[in-house]
Amino acid sequence: MSLLEELKWRGLIYDIVNEEELEKRLEEKPITLYCGFDPTAESMHIGSLLPMVTLMRFLKAGHRVIILVGGGTGLIGDPSGKKSERTMNRVEIVNSWVEALKKQFSRFFNIDDKTCFLINNFEWLGSLKAIDMWRDYGKHFSVNTMLAKDSIKSRLDTGITYLEFSYMIMQSVDFLNMYLDKNLRCEMQIGGQDQWGNITAGIDLIRKVAGPEANVYGLTIPLITKSDGTKFGKTETGTVWLDRNITTPYEMYQFLINTADNDVIKFLKYYTFLSKKDINNLEQKVKTEPHLREAQKVLAREILLMVHGEAAYKQAVKVSESLFSGNIKNLSAVDIAVGFKDVPSLEICNNINIVDALVAVNAATSKRAGREFISNGAICVNGEVIKDINYNINSDEAIEKIFTIIRRGKKNYFLIKHIK
Repeated sequence: MSLLEELKWRGLIYDIVNEEELEKRLEEKPITLYCGFDPTAESMHIGSLLPMVTLMRFLKAGHRVIILVGGGTGLIGDPSGKKSERTMNRVEIVNSWVEALKKQFSRFFNIDDKTCFLINNFEWLGSLKAIDMWRDYGKHFSVNTMLAKDSIKSRLDTGITYLEFSYMIMQSVDFLNMYLDKNLRCEMQIGGQDQWGNITAGIDLIRKVAGPEANVYGLTIPLITKSDGTKFGKTETGTVWLDRNITTPYEMYQFLINTADNDVIKFLKYYTFLSKKDINNLEQKVKTEPHLREAQKVLAREILLMVHGEAAYKQAVKVSESLFSGNIKNLSAVDIAVGFKDVPSLEICNNINIVDALVAVNAATSKRAGREFISNGAICVNGEVIKDINYNINSDEAIEKIFTIIRRGKKNYFLIKHIK
């Protein structure tokens, strides 16, 4: 199957410009394509991973890819999908995010400046004068056409500033600049489905400047939603980030392992490089053995290995299995710090009675309730059932003399950290 056929099978094509011509072009010789990523935070998130993986698919098929970090466009803000104007971030903040994203991209791609490029569009947008923007580029844009684009039209009722209105022109300048660059000769842009208007505007600009015979292409990827209609990549505690210091590998693993049966095959097609045969086999297992959650385990494994590596994946599995079974004695202090990041916790310097500890860490609403939990055998300390209300929690019996884990019932965990 051709690359475009595979992308279709994986459900990764929402809209495409000049599909038949693009199919022939991809068969002739390698094409150079790009995807833009604006720095709106210090890390990319799991939603951003999909266009990154799509670039990887083109790269593996022998094409050249450009990862464009929007140091220039990020100072403006894309109105696509927004109900109001973005918060204006300080230049130094945006610049710091640019550097953070560049480091992050370098973990996923071999930036060799031959087949894979990492470029900041501030290189050309930063030196562009207003008069040049209007004379050289603005004259090619019809306001009526721009108003008809969904990214603009959707904001007309709530209002859109000239600043955001100009974003489409800036992104089009990106495409044109990289198309005209003899070293890059970028002929294609990909992006989320909300980028369709910006992509087609860039194609129009190239044809107006370089001539109608210019062969350029565009492809959009569906926005990632779950079967219940909600956005993929959001949890009760917030966004799932690719930076392990914000979202730990264990948290990412838990997010993925809990993927609904109705969604897991779609996400396996989106995010993994598994073959059609392997995914079809997993789809059958979802139908016949859903309780084993094998497809979810494979999804979590493939993404964790890609994002964080084998050691982090193994640690996430170890912590997850230990918490599920209640056997936490094999966990290290590092494992606990990762797996218990968001559980109710308490820091203590001295010994503390078990009843007092339950109240202090909010495992019990009162001492009476705490004593009842203990007498009913509902309390475990570091994996051992405790039935003595006079039991004292101390650092000598703590895991690596740092952590004491309290479990109430089967799933409610609480953490005590012993400090000197």
